[in-house]
Amino acid sequence: MEQEFAGKVVLVTGGSRGMGREIVHAFAERGADVVVASRKLENCETVAAEVRDKYRVRALPLGVNVSSWADCDRLVDDVYGEFGQVDVLINNAGASPLYPSLDQVTEQYFDKVMGINLKGPFRLSALIGTRMAEGDGGSIVNIGSIEAIRPQPMALPYAAAKSGLHTLSEGFAQAFGPKVRVNTIQAGAFLTDISQGWPDGLKEEMEKKVALGRCAEPSEVVGAALFLAGSASSYVTGAVLRVDGGWR
Repeated sequence: MEQEFAGKVVLVTGGSRGMGREIVHAFAERGADVVVASRKLENCETVAAEVRDKYRVRALPLGVNVSSWADCDRLVDDVYGEFGQVDVLINNAGASPLYPSLDQVTEQYFDKVMGINLKGPFRLSALIGTRMAEGDGGSIVNIGSIEAIRPQPMALPYAAAKSGLHTLSEGFAQAFGPKVRVNTIQAGAFLTDISQGWPDGLKEEMEKKVALGRCAEPSEVVGAALFLAGSASSYVTGAVLRVDGGWR
């Protein structure tokens, strides 16, 4: 296995499960020290222990609510205090709880979805991107969604947040270039543990909209994450890479 990321520090939010966990393992397998950040510290500790034992890298578990700027600030301080650097930031934490109807979306729900999917990535990118630009550079990869361009009524606040995230990627690419690259993975329907709560028939409905005729496994985001974080994408910034199976 090529060790391109040996000596690098990779921070993954939402890193304790689903696509985030797969991304943590992929970078650790390639020699990176990793920060596993998520809301539940005990889950982060489990994943950190897995990669330490399997790949013999350093792994720092940190509990964080990315919708809180204070938590984001603390996270950055803790990571730089431990490692002194961040080379790759993966803004993967996200949430889109189901709601019964649009008129029953509460202000609290709306603010929560915006906080996790947009506010947190903004704060972390602003803090870490500034340090990257002042130092040796780095790469920021935002995990977006097909909802940003194909919004569905059942996830409209989430879609709006992800659309905003795409905008942030391009703006931060301009702000922090040339030393920092910022890109988005536009993810389609992935079969993470969250998909287990989908309403009956939703998976089949989604599969009909996809050229490949199926939803993705969490591991299928890894190739795009490694590409955008690594040297193979050295002339790619402010871009959106669709990993959605050919969503119509």
